[in-house]
Amino acid sequence: MTFFKFCPSCASTHFTFPDNRRFLCNDCGFTYYHNIAAAVAIVFTFEDSVLFTVRNVDPDKGKWDLPGGFIDPNETAEEAACREIQEELGINIIPTDLKYITTSPNNYLYKNVPYRTMDIFYECNLISNSININAEDEIQELIWVKRSEIELEKIGFVSIRNVIGEKYIK
Repeated sequence: MTFFKFCPSCASTHFTFPDNRRFLCNDCGFTYYHNIAAAVAIVFTFEDSVLFTVRNVDPDKGKWDLPGGFIDPNETAEEAACREIQEELGINIIPTDLKYITTSPNNYLYKNVPYRTMDIFYECNLISNSININAEDEIQELIWVKRSEIELEKIGFVSIRNVIGEKYIK
């Protein structure tokens, strides 16, 4: 199954795209590698709780998420994390505030295009649980959940479910 209907170079319909990894046009030889996209997710903690956002957009609208997003070209993962937190929550953090946790692969279906991502997870401990939404178009709500009360089935993305389940549930 492919999300391309025609070759982007010559408009041919004679192409292969096995596993949504490498598109190859049989007529003009155009090749496109659908590589992974890099993204960051930040686990904010306060005392014994983890901060979740509730998504206001698809994919997984209404599901729990973590603040974060895609890494822009020429940006480090830490710079992306700080930028995304400023954009989404209005909080100014610096790279030294972040503690690397792990990475986890994810599938992100956006407008019927299956993006495979590598999500890079950081933790940031806060001294207060008073946070506001800065990106209401992306975030419906912020919720603090005690580690013992986290419900994995409410989390939208598999990478976040896996990391929260392995690292944060007591």
